[in-house]
Amino acid sequence: MSKDDSTGKIQWDRLIKKLSPYTVQKGLRYLKHYGLKEFWIRLHERFEPEEVPYGPWYEAYRPDEETLEKQRKRKFPDGPLISIVVPAYLTPERFLRQMLDSLLAQTYENWELCLANGSPEDPDMQTVLRSYAEMDRRIRYQDLKENLGIAENTNAAFAMAEGDFIALLDHDDLLAPNALYEIAAALEEHPEADVIYTDEDKVTTDLSEHFQPHLKPDFNLDLLRSNNYICHFLVVRRSVVQTVGGFRREFDGAQDYDFIFRCVEKAREVVHVPEILYHWRTHKSSTADNPASKMYAFEAGRRAIEGNLKRTGTPGTVEHTPDFGFYRVKYPVQGEPLVSVIIPNREEKETLQACVESIFEKTAYKNYEIIVVENNSSSEEIFRYYRKLSEDPRVHLIRWKKGFNYSAINNFGVRHAKGDYLLFLNNDVKVIDPDWMSEMLSVCQRKETGAVGVKLIYPDNTIQHAGCVVGMGGIAGNMFVNMPAERTGYLHKASLLQDMSCVTAACMMMKKEVFLEAGGFTEELAVAFNDVDLCLKVRSHGHLIVYDPYVKLYHYESKSRGTEDSEEKVRRFQTEIEYMRCHWLDILKKGDPYYNKNLSLTKWNYSLKPLPGMGKKKG
Repeated sequence: MSKDDSTGKIQWDRLIKKLSPYTVQKGLRYLKHYGLKEFWIRLHERFEPEEVPYGPWYEAYRPDEETLEKQRKRKFPDGPLISIVVPAYLTPERFLRQMLDSLLAQTYENWELCLANGSPEDPDMQTVLRSYAEMDRRIRYQDLKENLGIAENTNAAFAMAEGDFIALLDHDDLLAPNALYEIAAALEEHPEADVIYTDEDKVTTDLSEHFQPHLKPDFNLDLLRSNNYICHFLVVRRSVVQTVGGFRREFDGAQDYDFIFRCVEKAREVVHVPEILYHWRTHKSSTADNPASKMYAFEAGRRAIEGNLKRTGTPGTVEHTPDFGFYRVKYPVQGEPLVSVIIPNREEKETLQACVESIFEKTAYKNYEIIVVENNSSSEEIFRYYRKLSEDPRVHLIRWKKGFNYSAINNFGVRHAKGDYLLFLNNDVKVIDPDWMSEMLSVCQRKETGAVGVKLIYPDNTIQHAGCVVGMGGIAGNMFVNMPAERTGYLHKASLLQDMSCVTAACMMMKKEVFLEAGGFTEELAVAFNDVDLCLKVRSHGHLIVYDPYVKLYHYESKSRGTEDSEEKVRRFQTEIEYMRCHWLDILKKGDPYYNKNLSLTKWNYSLKPLPGMGKKKG
């Protein structure tokens, strides 16, 4: 048996072991929804082995008793009262007790439970709630006259709250023992925080296995408009809850999604605590495990995004994606502004020709100019092509006579650009979709956007770029490199519109005014990291860098640049690394806010970062 055959058999055996009548039934629903090809792709993704298995990782990650005891002894001088709001309805006794026990185990003591019981006729629930309330005065519950639905039941619990902050907990889920401690510590560090959220994972019904960790970025507007990534554990200042008005029953199924949007719209500061503090119990009827079961919930989610667009005065339409619970916002192009496409080139006649012809043949948007920045070519062939190209009034040929410096060449191109929007483009890319330019423009035109990057694909249909993460590989690196382009990646991140710290300038659109505000490309960075540096400068002025996966181009990799194969080039590369370390030390030390400290900086696929304590408890 070959190695490939052996690997395939192991994966097949793993799949067979996971099968159950319920799994088969669920698989058939997914097959009907996706179709055979897409179903097969997602099946491969679902059962691909974890590079760092989460079970052992979580055992090493979670705080040990010594750490928890230190937390219990710490006093917060201004520690807020946190009201934990729970809407309960026909909660199984075992689940209810486990939820309550997870509160009693908290290392931060200044909390109260506000539980609205929508099933007062349930004797088992009555017995449990009464006994726990007698045991601990912080536990309060109210019997509702009838089940009002999850939104109104939650609002009844909101009305009970007396704390400065309100935390949302489902009746059958669990908090980690350090959950409220970490919230209190975050509030001490960020006194103006109005919304706080944490990371989470899922746990089996019998609590025997933790799985599918959701390791989140800091606040990410475009990701939130693509998916309710904030979800659990959510804590909101009570005054904000009173301002926005609680849950709305017309969004039942996605009532928390709608609520989160309205809260972050009013928040002075949204803080992310990158710790796994919430355990989402899954069982067969749960949308956490069976997304096809509650289509009404996903439609409510779509309307929640529409509500955010309307309230923020943002034109756009919201569509479902094939992956339920994940959405695409389509923004309209406003007017028809001129886009200046800037393409550096040296010698590469066939490469440049393929690039320019793909623009001419496949671009639906009409109002653009192409500025080719010629850099010290010598062949008659390329100049013959330049003369032919210059016959087109859309093309402007300019000459940069100094040595190769990617930053200086592009800055020179910008000085000749007439458009309000700049589109930096490598000569070794090829357009795939006619809407590529209009899609980039529609996102770039939004007031909060500074720059837009795209998904770049190698000729073998694997990914070359799906956004960049600062710190990856040392300074910065592309995500999902070499992953098959049809895959969506960890929590579909390769295929979701989202904000990132940086994107590659191999295909990047930017408002000209934003480019000039940032000071353009840093010419000390002649070859490497100049696009990362520019994006970070743009972000420092308060603008978003958006990764748009709905724009795809083929990328044939930097033929004009050459390799770092000489002593001079290696020395220059080291100098550019040192520049980035000196100028962006803060983000390199603290970590990329659009990534997560628990994720690897050596793997491109959102793998877990191995912990020193793997195999033993963290101390």
